[in-house]
Amino acid sequence: MTKLPQAPEHLALFAYVFKWLAITTPLAAVIGSACAFFLWSLGYVTTLRFNNPWLLFLLPLAGIPITYLYTRFGKQADGGNNLLMDAIHGHENDDSSVVVPGRMAPLILLATLATHLFGGSAGREGTAVQMGGAIAAKLAKLLTLNHADSRTLLMAGISAGFAGVFGTPLTGAVFAMEVLAIGAISYDALIPCLAAAILSNWVVAAWGVQHTHFAIAPALAGVGLLPNLLLAAKVALAAVAFGFASVFFSQLTHFFSTQFKRFIANPYLRPMIGGILIIGLVTLMGTRDYLGLSTTSPNPNAITLASAFQPGGVSPLSWFYKTIYTAITLGSGFKGGEVTPLFFIGASLGNLLSQLLSAPTALFAALGFVAVFAGATNTPLACTIMGIELFGAEYTLFFAIAAFVSYLFSGHNGIYLSQRIGLPKPTHPRLSAGSTLRHSREKEN
Repeated sequence: MTKLPQAPEHLALFAYVFKWLAITTPLAAVIGSACAFFLWSLGYVTTLRFNNPWLLFLLPLAGIPITYLYTRFGKQADGGNNLLMDAIHGHENDDSSVVVPGRMAPLILLATLATHLFGGSAGREGTAVQMGGAIAAKLAKLLTLNHADSRTLLMAGISAGFAGVFGTPLTGAVFAMEVLAIGAISYDALIPCLAAAILSNWVVAAWGVQHTHFAIAPALAGVGLLPNLLLAAKVALAAVAFGFASVFFSQLTHFFSTQFKRFIANPYLRPMIGGILIIGLVTLMGTRDYLGLSTTSPNPNAITLASAFQPGGVSPLSWFYKTIYTAITLGSGFKGGEVTPLFFIGASLGNLLSQLLSAPTALFAALGFVAVFAGATNTPLACTIMGIELFGAEYTLFFAIAAFVSYLFSGHNGIYLSQRIGLPKPTHPRLSAGSTLRHSREKEN
């Protein structure tokens, strides 16, 4: 007969939950408010850019104050999401040598807004996550938490930032636990991450900030088993392409970052040259559709993330163009996230594949939306949940197939070089558990 938990254990569990609710509630309130302000200000500067096209020609100069801020005030904060992961891994081993400075939050906010104001192709996830992590690190220091609790609070900060900026609380909670290591999930922070994500999302909503939602057709009612199996096979085939696209994005972004640092010693010149390259691409292609977030546009004929859900809404190479624009922007030193560009890349590639495979366009755009993200971040479970939260539960199995297969075919690549290998994928069994993607790339090179 199974022995039931004793009363002292129940009391300890209640105390644990109460403790983390008491800590994460004010944390989520601050992070949620920061995310709300960020989303509002990001929309404001994006509108300014649309209304003042000449701002693009100042993009090379915009890199100067960004570089100055990080060189003068934020050398410790320049690691971005990788710095947060290194700090979490350090606290796991009772090592607090990696410090997450509180100034990371205002620095990444200002730098991201400047990048978007002048037309850099970047996202917003990195900004929200770094703000959340920096605020959490500051609170952990104020409360003089031990290593284990500091690690948990940093993870809660990541989940709150992610949930607040995308309006996906369950995804934010799972993402913070799953992204740290390939093949392993840190369930020890489950309650703090879930509480922080839910509360942060509520706070953003309370501020009246709304998230963009995309709709796909209802479930395939009345369709027999064989057509569903055929569609599942098409989804799996497309997911292989999504995985390869995620590898291409990750490797190209790392390549540009490495080459800019290798050949341009002066850090002020890197974003200047990157900005000139972006202007050159815009002039050559004759379109500005791949600048900024590329989620919406005042031009009804523009190629956007929203148009990717419509048949013929993007060009066959839209996913490729966005990859190039974003890799140059981030690789040259401008700031922002990678996730929203990954959404665009995945959705536009899904649009193309739907035509090649004679499949529903909106569905395959949604599948690419989550699957390329899954491959680039090695978080298939979080991305499956994101598909459900954003698009509904009707196609849950297809979201899972797309995310899991893309994750497998992305190999040991990713946008976060400090991500550890908890359990190597079957494709690379020679890699050792505990190493990071950074070390894995060094071995392979």
